[in-house]
Amino acid sequence: MVKRDHEELEDAGSNKRLRYTPRDRLSALSDELLLVLLSYLPVHDLTRCEQLSTRLRTLASDSQVWKAAYYDRFVRPRAARIPGIREGNALNNSFLYSSKLSKWLEDGPLVKRGGATNWKRQYKLRHNWSRGSCKRTETEIAQRPPIPPLLVRLHDGIIITADSTAGLRAWSTRSRGGDSRIASLALDMHSHSSSAPSSLAIDSSGTTTQDIRISVGFIDGSFGLYCLDRRKSSLKRRYLHAPSTNGSIRAIAFSFPYLLTMTEAQLLSLYRFPATDDEHSEHEDLDPPRLVSSLKSHTAWPPLSLAIKCSPTGVSTSIAYAMPTYTAGWSVGLQELRLSTEGMILESRLATPFSHGFKPLSASESRPGMSSPKRGSPSTDTASPRFTSRSAKPTSLSYTHPYLLAAYSDNTMTLYMVTSNARELVIGPGKPLCGHTSSVSGAHVGDRGKAVSISAGGNDLRVWELEAGLSSNASRRRAVWAETSVMIRPEIQTVDEQPESNPVRDCQHNITSNLAARAAQKDVMTSRGWLSFDEEQVVLLGETNQGAQALVVYNFA
Repeated sequence: MVKRDHEELEDAGSNKRLRYTPRDRLSALSDELLLVLLSYLPVHDLTRCEQLSTRLRTLASDSQVWKAAYYDRFVRPRAARIPGIREGNALNNSFLYSSKLSKWLEDGPLVKRGGATNWKRQYKLRHNWSRGSCKRTETEIAQRPPIPPLLVRLHDGIIITADSTAGLRAWSTRSRGGDSRIASLALDMHSHSSSAPSSLAIDSSGTTTQDIRISVGFIDGSFGLYCLDRRKSSLKRRYLHAPSTNGSIRAIAFSFPYLLTMTEAQLLSLYRFPATDDEHSEHEDLDPPRLVSSLKSHTAWPPLSLAIKCSPTGVSTSIAYAMPTYTAGWSVGLQELRLSTEGMILESRLATPFSHGFKPLSASESRPGMSSPKRGSPSTDTASPRFTSRSAKPTSLSYTHPYLLAAYSDNTMTLYMVTSNARELVIGPGKPLCGHTSSVSGAHVGDRGKAVSISAGGNDLRVWELEAGLSSNASRRRAVWAETSVMIRPEIQTVDEQPESNPVRDCQHNITSNLAARAAQKDVMTSRGWLSFDEEQVVLLGETNQGAQALVVYNFA
């Protein structure tokens, strides 16, 4: 055997590749240190870490990591809009994230729930809202439009509908497949069988009971109280008021034990039921209510928005309404009525956005308990004549303090900022909200400065961040025109999301599905412009070209 030269051996050794095995330094760290490292990652990198290993999947899904991410993205930016905190300067230490000391503003109830709050799910929910990403489902509830039109309300995942044909019904938005109706009750099971429902409201007192209290106003001026038992999936009538000669009840608000009604004759009435509604008498008939106060108006025209707020010292009611004016078209007005627990009127205030020189049609002398804004108040000095009135009547009106939102048929909306304190009630100058491409038929203002609006065709549904539009920052003032809204676009499955099989067949199926989805979306249009939303979904009342009515649910969860 020929011996190899020493130099040849060295060359062969130098050309041989050495396998490099990197050391896994992350696995040697404790879970506590890894959680600290993960808290500094962006959300898109955090979701990628969940795919690396079982251990990282568990750590990257930790609730405390997503709680900090939720705070930094959704709570801190909102805190920066609070008056007195300028953008660009250092925020107060109370707005820096801390597991125990941070201020969560309206998200405080999520923190109080402790471990029951899934912060990753909450983050995904708010993220979907900001993108307009959701899933769309429809439930047909009537083959033809009832007369009067069908009434709808949403509360805690339960949809309540009322009409003269099918009566009072309750639907679940969380049911999967099959019939989502959970209870029904005929409304003609009383002496006023010829009366049809004209208004609908759900108890907003925030009681902890599992039952849902419902109030229904009728065309003959009567109203009834009903109770939905979730455990038994049943509806029961608890009280029926006698008819009235003041016309049908156009609007109603309910916060037990108080009930507020507005009739066709513009009579505002506040009732109080006996406060003996305990757990044992939840399903028993209620005693007749006491009429606390009744005021006559000459300027309050529909659309109307009523609200009741109860406190240990008394009750405060508000009514937002459309109002015609001399030579200036239509404007809006707001009245607040504050009463004691005994029913004595402590204060009544009116506010309008136009200047003192304008007067409403049918303006008369101030009636007892109905005061007018004082001369020289901020509402008369700071009003802008450009957006205080419109030539057309509002198609929809929604008021959730401090936001008053009016929708119009010229594709725009007007947002008013309401200031209500112990000294004054002021409606600021209106700010336009543009973005719709057709007539705005309905709008609704919810919590945290969020609003949802729908076009008359039903194909343009938008989510608005009202706080950004009313910010004092100049760039945010410019954003009020369109950049503060997000168009809701339901997800449509594409070919890339289908399993691999026959490309030609999948492409044909995808085109057919997309065309069917678009045709179905065009076939649905809003009826009366009603819509509402909660933390997880938007619900609107749709009507097809054939006249069938359906509940259209956009789920963001």
